Amino acid sequence: MVDRGASALSLPDDWPAHPDPILALNRMGSFDWDLDTGLFHMDAQAHEVFDLRPDEYDGHPTTLAIRVPPPEAYRLDGLVSQAMKDGSENYGAYFRIRRRDGTLRWTHTQGYIRRDETGRPRRIIGIVRDATDELAESEERREQAAEDEARRQQTSVVQLTTAALAHARTVQDVIDVLKDTHGLSNLGATSLVMGLVEAGRIRLVAEGPVGSFVPGTRVTRIDEQYPMSEVVRTLSPRFIESPEEFADRYPILWPHITDLSITAAAYLPLIAQARPIGAIGLLYSDRGGFSAEDRNVLVALGSSIAQSLQRAMFYEQEKDLATGLQQAMLPRTIPSVSGADVAVRYRSASLGRDVGGDWYDLIPLPGGRVGAVIGDVQGHDTHAAAVMGQLRIVLRAYAAEGHTPATVMARASVFLHELDTDRFATCLYAEADLSTGVVQVVRAGHIDPLLRAPGGACRRVPVEGGLPLGLSAEFGRLEYPVATIELDSDHTLLLCTDGLVEQPGADLDDGMQTLTALIATGPDDVRDLADRLIDVAEERGGEDDVALLLLRRSVVDAPQSGGRLQQHVAPGDPQALTGARHMIRAAVRAWGAVDRADEIELVADELITNALMHTEGSAIVTLRVLTGSERRLRVEVEDSSSALPRRREAGESGVSGRGLLLVDLLTDVWGVDARGGGKAVWCEFLVPERS
Repeated sequence: MVDRGASALSLPDDWPAHPDPILALNRMGSFDWDLDTGLFHMDAQAHEVFDLRPDEYDGHPTTLAIRVPPPEAYRLDGLVSQAMKDGSENYGAYFRIRRRDGTLRWTHTQGYIRRDETGRPRRIIGIVRDATDELAESEERREQAAEDEARRQQTSVVQLTTAALAHARTVQDVIDVLKDTHGLSNLGATSLVMGLVEAGRIRLVAEGPVGSFVPGTRVTRIDEQYPMSEVVRTLSPRFIESPEEFADRYPILWPHITDLSITAAAYLPLIAQARPIGAIGLLYSDRGGFSAEDRNVLVALGSSIAQSLQRAMFYEQEKDLATGLQQAMLPRTIPSVSGADVAVRYRSASLGRDVGGDWYDLIPLPGGRVGAVIGDVQGHDTHAAAVMGQLRIVLRAYAAEGHTPATVMARASVFLHELDTDRFATCLYAEADLSTGVVQVVRAGHIDPLLRAPGGACRRVPVEGGLPLGLSAEFGRLEYPVATIELDSDHTLLLCTDGLVEQPGADLDDGMQTLTALIATGPDDVRDLADRLIDVAEERGGEDDVALLLLRRSVVDAPQSGGRLQQHVAPGDPQALTGARHMIRAAVRAWGAVDRADEIELVADELITNALMHTEGSAIVTLRVLTGSERRLRVEVEDSSSALPRRREAGESGVSGRGLLLVDLLTDVWGVDARGGGKAVWCEFLVPERS
């Protein structure tokens, strides 16, 4: 029963030390439910209403389950959840509790929902009181309407059980509802047995109470002389109204259940879509028969159980399919990478068949490089998992083809946009040169990476990002800025999806700060650290999957030669030009060319500026180390113009016309290569061998 006329409530400031005297006078208990912490505080009178001693209650609503039967709890939870969802300020309801002596008492609760300025519920305060006398009918009327009341109670059994079964997702959930002590009491049965039809046999999936199992009945044939087999064969219920009838009709089973003092039994086929999926048996020790009304109620109960079971079986099948699809789309193994320790972890949220589209990948690349990917496709279903698998494959293919990180991301966005889907995806791609520690990072709507130093110091690395994959192609904004990170020896790069960061009641920045602090206090070993982070995610729960990739650089095992970095610079994009300069400085230091750093930076900057000023397109800057008889650092700037550069006399201002003169004076050798519809201006610098 629901009371829609609940009024707003308030509690004294020093509650519960000094309860409201008016409430206490009317034998009303009060409560204060903190929705952020989950704690449900009650005063002494509320403890008395629930028949709980202070030492029996720990402040969590789930502890009240020892007094509130599951069907009542399900109904009450649904009412409160709906009130919070639809913006209501208050709610009221009658429900039953079972006191420690086993008696059922009606209780009334009235709550006031307090919300913050955004409308989000933060706290519920209210009262509880015993309402048994209020709802009780007069004794005379009860006697006159005893038969009608019995019918109502039986109908209520079906309604309450059906309400409880509505929350069951799995077959085990259905079994738990039926086997619950209060559930058996509501059904009026002493013992319960249930089996499912599998490959021409009946497999026992539930029996209760403990000790009522009959040996040899775990799996039985449908043609055997058992009551569940009979109702499955005939698709008709069987009502047994005396011990003598039971012994006569089922002589194989009866000797094994005589200790249960059975006086009557009802066996019901569980039928869904005109075929039997199982059977349930209810055994009674205080019943002498079944009226027509009794039989109708029990048949309706069997129908409700069958629908819930079929729904649960479909649910589990879809969950298995979705989970299998998701696992097939994720990489089976992570390749070992010389020069790095890598750990990956994946945690699925407890959402049944609603699997997510989170993924990770590690892509070995030529020249001692490796690509690390983390991403999340919008949605939680098999379609999200399928899109995730396709994206993972194309990202790996584009990276392996040698495209720059920005190009890899742009092409992946175009691919997703051209798919027949309305999904988008966030993604972060990091390409690391393990010989130098230079990491180029591109972000498409994803959360920033984290960088952890040996000993625990951890920081968030802000990376300017572009739109999520799919959206950037739809809106024609495919330019992705490239950030450069220096990954020193024994430093760890951490990539994750937002399921590890987001927490109820906290914004993303707060979540990142919490994660950073957690990483800082974690172990240095990447596998142990990954395990700890996933354990925390498990404890926290949450409705989103978690994907995690940790890459720790180890110089000892890193290749000592080679190296290649590349970055796209668009015209009119000062951030891209700044990023390219940063990449050049980092590479020069990492590759041991510090003595010539100024020369290399000046020449590279001149070549990039010329490409942007004298052509109509973008420039692609490539740095690589060439090894042989001499060690050289090569800078290439590629553009889409086929016009060759030419040396000009410096103007009167002395500013223009000096570009190629500087290149000629500062480099050891330079030249121009034709590249299809464009060209590449290159230059090389002799650099000492690295010690």
